[in-house]
Amino acid sequence: MEERYAEETETLRELLAIMNEHDLESIKVKLGDAVYELSRRPPEAAPAPHFPATQAQADSSSVPADANVTKVLAPLTGVFYRASSPDAPAYVDVGDRVEAGDVLCVLEAMKLFNEIQSDDAGTIVRIVPGNGELVSQGEELFWIGP
Repeated sequence: MEERYAEETETLRELLAIMNEHDLESIKVKLGDAVYELSRRPPEAAPAPHFPATQAQADSSSVPADANVTKVLAPLTGVFYRASSPDAPAYVDVGDRVEAGDVLCVLEAMKLFNEIQSDDAGTIVRIVPGNGELVSQGEELFWIGP
């Protein structure tokens, strides 16, 4: 079961890479019995994805948007990962203290893993995307408070 999930995840990543490389709006591929159909939507038209909140994310959602926070934005489009591998601990959790230069997460784009580092010192107040979620350049990843 896990092997099939890993294969499908890899297939989706490859299709996303093809879409990004060729700037495609949509792609539909049939592989055996499976049909994969992906399409981009302008951000204003895209429905908000629903991911079950972890306890840390649920607790952090009560932080007002206008609080004294620095928002860490995705420098590129890619798949957001909180840890270096599935069995490794997360780089950071809500409530953790970080310093400038600390690794917060990795974004996988075109089979390259890009470490995202904090530009500021502070406390992680909110982790916006879910682990394994595709994020676009400019989307919020973390909120760092004083």
